[in-house]
Amino acid sequence: MTATLPTHRGTDTAVRLTGVRKTFGQGTRAVTALDGIDLRVAPGEFVCLLGASGCGKTTVLNLIAGLDQPSAGTIELSTSRPAVMFQEAALMPWLTAARNVELPLRLAGVKKAERETRAAELLDLVRLSGAGDKRPHELSGGMRQRVALARALASALNREGDGAALLLMDEPFSALDAITRDFLQSELLRVWQATGTAVVFVTHDVREAVRLGQRVVLLSSKPGRVVQEWAVADLDAPEGALVTEEINGRLREVISSHAA
Repeated sequence: MTATLPTHRGTDTAVRLTGVRKTFGQGTRAVTALDGIDLRVAPGEFVCLLGASGCGKTTVLNLIAGLDQPSAGTIELSTSRPAVMFQEAALMPWLTAARNVELPLRLAGVKKAERETRAAELLDLVRLSGAGDKRPHELSGGMRQRVALARALASALNREGDGAALLLMDEPFSALDAITRDFLQSELLRVWQATGTAVVFVTHDVREAVRLGQRVVLLSSKPGRVVQEWAVADLDAPEGALVTEEINGRLREVISSHAA
């Protein structure tokens, strides 16, 4: 039985995957991307999905977002519409930064004055209060990603009476240089702490996962299964370094076993 269901458990769960399996194609050409994924994310929790390329991390996000349906298992959501942030900012080039942030609010029927106010607040939250009238080509890559984050938050937080806010992030900083990536990781943590949004963040970078996540979930190589989970301490603390080393070791084992 396959189902993706909205659930209104209040403060219990932002999203829950139970026995989720995803197979692409049929017959001898069928490829199983995920096999028996069990995962629960609490409201306000920051969870990082870690794994090698092709392990099914993005497939998990697509299923949670409702962009695809599982072949088996169930996905329960406390919101009917999670917000998604991709690797590319994907801003509308003909719209200003402020109008890009307003777009999900406009589509949801929010009145003009209210959506302008919310967009201004969110741009201020991501430290772009002076860039609202600029178009994407006038912004740096890091600034475009901050606009995309503000737009995703506009969507995620526009859910009054619709369960816990949920933000899905698919390697949003992977195309940026190291300095910009480090800055945006810090900004994301600040914004997450300010908004209390539940986050499922996909990455193949162990250091990024340990720095950002309260919990790191390691997926095996295809077909993707949950191999191990870690509660994450401060990355700069001694125990944080030990966790990072352990996760690196397990990730290498997963990759080596797949290659063998």
